[in-house]
Amino acid sequence: MITLKEVKTKKDLKAFVKFPFKLYKGSKYWVPPIISQEVKTFNKKENPVFNDAEATLFLAYKNNEIVGRIAAIINWLEVKSQNQKKMRFGWFDFIDDLEVSQTLLNEVEKIGKSHNLDFLEGPVGFSNLDKVGVMTEGFDSIAPMITWYNHPYYIKHYEAANYQVEKSYSESKFPFENVKPEFFYKAQELIKRRYQLKALKLTKTSEVMPYADKMFDLFNESYASLSSFVAINDVQKEYFKKKFISFVNPEYIKFVVDKDDKMVGFAIVMPAFARALQKAKGKLFPFGFKHIIQAKKRSKDVIFYLIGIHPDYQNKGVHAVIFNEYYETFKEKGIETCFRTPELEDNIAIHQIWKHFDPVVYKRRKTFRKNIA
Repeated sequence: MITLKEVKTKKDLKAFVKFPFKLYKGSKYWVPPIISQEVKTFNKKENPVFNDAEATLFLAYKNNEIVGRIAAIINWLEVKSQNQKKMRFGWFDFIDDLEVSQTLLNEVEKIGKSHNLDFLEGPVGFSNLDKVGVMTEGFDSIAPMITWYNHPYYIKHYEAANYQVEKSYSESKFPFENVKPEFFYKAQELIKRRYQLKALKLTKTSEVMPYADKMFDLFNESYASLSSFVAINDVQKEYFKKKFISFVNPEYIKFVVDKDDKMVGFAIVMPAFARALQKAKGKLFPFGFKHIIQAKKRSKDVIFYLIGIHPDYQNKGVHAVIFNEYYETFKEKGIETCFRTPELEDNIAIHQIWKHFDPVVYKRRKTFRKNIA
């Protein structure tokens, strides 16, 4: 018999966060989160997303052992402002027992119906900057820290619960040697002259911060047309600046501005922290922080986290300016492999940007949907 327990105490929250450590024990490919940071994600006083969203966490028990978990999420900005009556769910992990997964999903469905929502979709986080999707391909390669990893059996649990595929994502990679500057060097020089643009050379986090708000504003503008996009508000900007910017090498953040210093393009690349996080085993101290700092300085692999171009400048080659800047930086640092985060497979524009680098898809993932109206 499966019993559910709503997470209400610090002890329960710690158990919720640590359940995957047991589920994926011994896995060469699962990347553990930093436990303290994951706990803060669900702290209503720490995470400003709770100003406009709510989450109810559940643990599933069988024979007095935790066998599954799920986060039931409602983003009220999405529901009220966009009229997307969606019940989100994420942080969904479970043993290979259909009764466990079904019991957890049924509980989320009850919450969705109680709020008169139309459908469920998951696995997703609170917003577009959170992890997304259940892996359907690529189980034999390490997961980047910004994605979820899962066992192959997860897929049959969604199908057994009568969920349908909602969105499909792909993750690709390419060796840096595939990057040929002749594809973009002359173009970017022409584009800078034609539109009076310049790329900013930043070497310190303190130099990045004055542009961070402009970057998030541009992120909102450039991604607004994507399905179910939820804009980042001012309070969340401050949160993300503190949480992410300090962990990113300043030279891996590229800004392109016009003659009036208005931002027209940006990109964020992160060092590959996955191996360092595996060594850290969920803890920053006493040695976890050391592994992360070493990866920040020495990693030869990088992950393209975000790239955004102002709608007025899309399809005008601004990405060539950004790529030229990265080419110089990566060549200097001896970067070997470039990875891309999950991208919607039907986002043709973003795939066109990368075509000259001959990327290879090495993972795929999907979100699943069930109508409940």
